[in-house]
Amino acid sequence: MKLVRCRNSDLWNWSPVEQLSTLREEINRLFDSPFGELTRHMELFNGWTPALDVYEDKDNLIVKAELPGMKREEIDISFHDGTLTITGERKYEEKNEDAETYRAERFFGKFHRTLALPKPVQSDKATATYKDGILTVTLPKTEEAKTKQIQVNVS
Repeated sequence: MKLVRCRNSDLWNWSPVEQLSTLREEINRLFDSPFGELTRHMELFNGWTPALDVYEDKDNLIVKAELPGMKREEIDISFHDGTLTITGERKYEEKNEDAETYRAERFFGKFHRTLALPKPVQSDKATATYKDGILTVTLPKTEEAKTKQIQVNVS
């Protein structure tokens, strides 16, 4: 294998995000060939972890999780001592016996995400919706956790 450094002046005009993305793609390509089969088997032992977004508005903490291809019944959500836990299992789809697989990158199996919430919430008023593969958990903040406006009087 030979690595060649390209000295093309156009590369320096790319944004840092484009440079990092290209670097990541090249590293993935480098490790995909000689170690591809080994790393795929190692991922089976680690399971998978859905991506999460956590943000807040005036009254709520909102957690969104990507869970494509799952059914509502396969997802469990719990809350205990300021910690939100999302668990579930994505079922393995049957392979077509008449077809040859060239690439299999989707993860299947059990997952477990635990998230310490940054502010106190009213867990008894929490709601969860699941639409188009996105789980949205809305947790109303306690009155103490809400931002309060203070009136400034000018004298």
